[in-house]
Amino acid sequence: QVELEESGGGLVQPGGSLRLSCAASRFALDYYAIGWFRQAPGKEREGISCIGSSAGITYYSDSVQGRFTISRNNRKNTVYLQMNSLKPEDTAVYYCATYVGCSSRAALTTTPGYWGQGTQVTVSS
Repeated sequence: QVELEESGGGLVQPGGSLRLSCAASRFALDYYAIGWFRQAPGKEREGISCIGSSAGITYYSDSVQGRFTISRNNRKNTVYLQMNSLKPEDTAVYYCATYVGCSSRAALTTTPGYWGQGTQVTVSS
């Protein structure tokens, strides 16, 4: 059973930063490409970033490119999403998920395999 748990969400003012964490239990993350997607109320799921299993490859959606950074620490079995210059339109529930691969930006539009319960990010003044 693949289990992922997101943490680090919260309320932040526009322009602020948050770092989300995605911890895996019962399996080793380093075998998987991992990504983050988000979903805001009334909107479709949006894949925003992914990282290859070896951490050498990363991709971002246009909406977060230059502001968000994905990274992984396979020794800690954890993936991170550093989010800077947050905007109100970044408000959503953020999920980390396993992906078949992360070989191009097209991977962000594929259906994730497993994902966690999500963590709420609210950007508001």
